[in-house]
Amino acid sequence: MRCLFACLLSLGSTLFSAQPNVILIMADDFGYECVTANGGESYQTPHLDRLAASGMRFEHCHSQPLCTPTRVQLMTGKYNVRNYLKFGTLMRTETTFGHLLKKAGYATGICGKWQLGHEKDAPQHFGFDEALLWQHTRRPPRYANPGLELNGKEKEYPEGSYGPDLVNDFALDFVTRHQEKPFFLYYPMILTHDPYQPTPDSPDWDPKIRSEAKQRDGKHFAEMVTYMDKLIGRLDAKLDELGIRDNTLLLFTGDNGTGKSATSRFKGADFPGGKGSTTHSGHHVPLIVSWPAVIKQGQVNRDLITCTDFLATFCAVAGTPAPDGIDGVSFLPQLQGKPGTPREAIYMWYSPRQSKDLAVKELAFDHHHKLYRTGELYDLQSDPHEKTPLNGQHPSRVKLQAVLDQYKDTRSAKLDRQFEQSGVGQSKKDKKKNNVAN
Repeated sequence: MRCLFACLLSLGSTLFSAQPNVILIMADDFGYECVTANGGESYQTPHLDRLAASGMRFEHCHSQPLCTPTRVQLMTGKYNVRNYLKFGTLMRTETTFGHLLKKAGYATGICGKWQLGHEKDAPQHFGFDEALLWQHTRRPPRYANPGLELNGKEKEYPEGSYGPDLVNDFALDFVTRHQEKPFFLYYPMILTHDPYQPTPDSPDWDPKIRSEAKQRDGKHFAEMVTYMDKLIGRLDAKLDELGIRDNTLLLFTGDNGTGKSATSRFKGADFPGGKGSTTHSGHHVPLIVSWPAVIKQGQVNRDLITCTDFLATFCAVAGTPAPDGIDGVSFLPQLQGKPGTPREAIYMWYSPRQSKDLAVKELAFDHHHKLYRTGELYDLQSDPHEKTPLNGQHPSRVKLQAVLDQYKDTRSAKLDRQFEQSGVGQSKKDKKKNNVAN
């Protein structure tokens, strides 16, 4: 059976039987260093480790340094320089992987954290048949006694309900109901963003709490990581139970680096979280891919992957053309054990744009060096925290400058004018709300 799936896929067939199910799980504020299989030493991630051992673990996957910029880039396959308007917004003119897989015949669902526009129809507008979301039309608590929207309508739950459990229940129900046809489930998890609160498995779990007050207890962060891993294992087990695990492509990644208040042990040293920073700790995220019908066990891949690449990969998997004008490169060949066309470098345009400050950070990097538009060049091997820029000319400077030059005129003045007209002059209250929400 595995050979049949692999052969059909390699021939590029769009036959129904050749279309695998696709599940993309994305943890919130969860960097590369948090997974034990990657060298992490602080947390228990047995289900992720098992998926890595039975599939493929990527060592060089990179997101944007913050939540909304990554989500926009991930869903559209485009660098933010082309289409990022402002925090908490995905422009309704954009085409997403939801649209594309739905058009290819997939049942499409999304569950977890939204943060891409308050319109009630937003998930359906962007290609998702079904949705259970937090931070869609409102922003109530996300953990104990959460406020969620089911297809844009506020949903009430019994006291003591735990948001990540409710979202996971939706995921299990979705794959169960759609097991007879190919489905695409995008699962941007609520965990492990602060506040770092007890989970239902914690000794001090309080089912009556109704607060989003900031808590940054490292003990509770570790418990949240363990609970997140448990929920992933629960979904994986459901796929096995349904008999559809072999032909389900399951991917796990993070939306940005770990929160700055969490310091982890990684390969024998302390590793502070770097969320929001353009150093590697802010955008180096895990990528673990499991697809038993296709991927050989225990593979480790060192190719450069960016969050723009997921859309292109999903289109290739589904046998549907990727749209013109995207920046993503499919890594399906690597999953099939082929060389593929690995990137030589990654470009980044980063601006959260939550105030009148239009400061933008532009950079390009490969495995060894990082160059900023402003001229600073860093050796990522000897100076991963980018403390001391290199002086003078260097071969990597020429290479990476060429990457930056490709995008020097890409940002449109029209998009910047849209930003100026979209409420950039926020009140202090609004700014505080957005900063809490990220």
